[in-house]
Amino acid sequence: MNTSDMKAFEEGDILVGATLLNNPEDDHAGPGRIIQFDSDLNLKGTLWTDNTTHLVGGLKFDSNKDLWAFDSQNCSAIKVNASGEQSDQADFGDRSFSNVNFLSNGEILLGEHLTGDESNNKALEGPRKLGTVLPFMPGTERYGDGNIYKYSQDGNHIETYETETHGGMPGFLGVTSSAITSDESKIIYISELGNRIFQFDIKNNNQLDDLITYEPDSGNTVIAIGFSKGGEFYSIKANFREGFSLCHHDLESGSILDEKVLPGPGWATLCLCKDGSHAVLGNFFNGQIGKFDLSSGEMVASAETDVERSVAGIAEF
Repeated sequence: MNTSDMKAFEEGDILVGATLLNNPEDDHAGPGRIIQFDSDLNLKGTLWTDNTTHLVGGLKFDSNKDLWAFDSQNCSAIKVNASGEQSDQADFGDRSFSNVNFLSNGEILLGEHLTGDESNNKALEGPRKLGTVLPFMPGTERYGDGNIYKYSQDGNHIETYETETHGGMPGFLGVTSSAITSDESKIIYISELGNRIFQFDIKNNNQLDDLITYEPDSGNTVIAIGFSKGGEFYSIKANFREGFSLCHHDLESGSILDEKVLPGPGWATLCLCKDGSHAVLGNFFNGQIGKFDLSSGEMVASAETDVERSVAGIAEF
């Protein structure tokens, strides 16, 4: 029996979604786990989540200091209060939500992780065959629609934004990571391991030109995005030939203003720290968590989650 020992959150705490993948029949399944570190990545405690079955990710704090997280495969959103205890959460329906943005009026925007059906699932066969079964939405033969949905916090659907998506390398990835501009006029989002950073005007319900589109033959893909507290926009660029890097973008042109090469491949989760000087990244391949200096690119602290292909969300309190 796994026992939770998460502490009340303190300023600078780092929370990491790292499900314990121990199901030999399903490499995405296992007891849900959120690990708590201090600002120097010293272990403080662990919460074993209720109502989750697969990867727990998409961690983000709302204005009430509640931590949100998602299991997109069993269509659950969970919430953890500032005392470190899981609390009741609204039911947002049977869609594969994996990321959230909060509007100042209390409404929320949920990103739908999956899109399409088995006809576009390139991972059903191949060198790394998908080791899990993606669920169809009830009553359909589709994984999802890859949209962004506006809800009230108590689960009432308000509006749907029919967002264009890429599919990523496996073909079925919709809105896998998203961030809202400070004026709440548009959502910037990606389909993980696609070559585009998308933009959508949520005021006028209209798809905008991409912030940046990498040439397909460049090998460049985008795996994570985020805003700093000061409104600076960053991405993790993944290139399996040339390496992974943390990129600081011009928010108007999308051009890369600064690029820091990361130590090896696999860095796939990004949290910009409130101090404006650091970022915490998670490595999906080996389970390492690293705190990086944005100016030098140096890793100044690290921790291990001891589970490969599990880290799916990081947030700072």
